[in-house]
Amino acid sequence: MWTVSDETLVAGLASGDRDAASAFVQRFQRRVFGLARTIVFDDRAAEDIAQEAFVRAWKHAGAYDPRRGSVSGWLLTITRNLAIDAVRVRVPVAIDPAALLGYDVASSERGPGDQAELADDRDRLRAALGRLPEEQSRAVVLAGLLGYTAREVGEIEDIPLGTAKTRIRTALLRLRAALVNEEPG
Repeated sequence: MWTVSDETLVAGLASGDRDAASAFVQRFQRRVFGLARTIVFDDRAAEDIAQEAFVRAWKHAGAYDPRRGSVSGWLLTITRNLAIDAVRVRVPVAIDPAALLGYDVASSERGPGDQAELADDRDRLRAALGRLPEEQSRAVVLAGLLGYTAREVGEIEDIPLGTAKTRIRTALLRLRAALVNEEPG
């Protein structure tokens, strides 16, 4: 089976030939999984996407037209579309700002003085965030520390986009004022 063309494998897949199906999967599984993994950044999700791509290829093998492109291109397009759909429906997970600020990453590149200064800065930021209203604190942590867009913050918090933008901006302005006007200490 390994010496037959890709088109012959698809024809065998369409006719229900188990050997052709097995050879088809073996021939393309690494590329399909690799593409899915590149898009979703998650091995388990990539495995699910790869499996679904092969199922769809099997279901639609009879509709494959070699004049429209290679078997590899056809299969990888199926995979790409499934992976993009998976990324689109992924729901961001809300994280409590207090829990995130409790996370401390130590670096071996920093000396004890730097570590102490970073700890002081972290404590000042934590205190300033604690003085904000909870919804503003969460919005600025999601946007500023976790990198979510204002639209994603709105989806996570179940609020309109304009409200998310206002919360983020107001929180940033209040944090800046609190940290700049703070007495050194």
